[in-house]
Amino acid sequence: MTKEKFIMSFSGGKDSILALYRMIKKGYEPIALLTTVKKNQEKSWTHGLGKEFLHRISKSLDIPLLLVECDVNEYERKFEEALIKAKDMGATMCVFGDIDIELHKKWDVDRCKNAGIKAELPLWQQNREDLVYEFIDSGFTTIINKVNLKYMGIEFLGKELNREIIDDIKSTGSDACGENGEYHTFVVDGPLFKNRIDFTNEGIVKDINYAHLNIK
Repeated sequence: MTKEKFIMSFSGGKDSILALYRMIKKGYEPIALLTTVKKNQEKSWTHGLGKEFLHRISKSLDIPLLLVECDVNEYERKFEEALIKAKDMGATMCVFGDIDIELHKKWDVDRCKNAGIKAELPLWQQNREDLVYEFIDSGFTTIINKVNLKYMGIEFLGKELNREIIDDIKSTGSDACGENGEYHTFVVDGPLFKNRIDFTNEGIVKDINYAHLNIK
């Protein structure tokens, strides 16, 4: 029986990895990781991961990387063009790691509809805290690399996500899963990885309300 194929909307963070993990366990086949990168920069949108780092993650996961370079004005068009390319490669759906923000789901569905494929959200409307514990208990290792300083302090940067750190995050009044943008992560090891992704932290960069690790 031929496996149904999908492309993964991939940030490198915990939610997209958990969604990817669930789909693979269900028997679906990933054909590529779709990651958007800021035009004329080396960093991905939202999570701020460098191209070389993303390629190393792709290699460890043994899933090809489809990088989409774009600015904010062409983001939707470029994303849809990538979905059409994925469709030509045999993908019938794009998988997203969104949990329960309706505007995010609408964006996902609209992009897929325009490209002629399905949108699949395997984490949709599930308990945020349960999801982050499922991720941790599955054996993944992820690092907090960006925080919204309106909610969390810079002391969280570089921390490995575990149950104790989740308690600390909740104590700030932030969502355990960071679904409201309180923090972002990048995953460096776990069940899907052939090898751990090593990195060097070259300090903390502050940008108005945010702070992030300078990863090399």
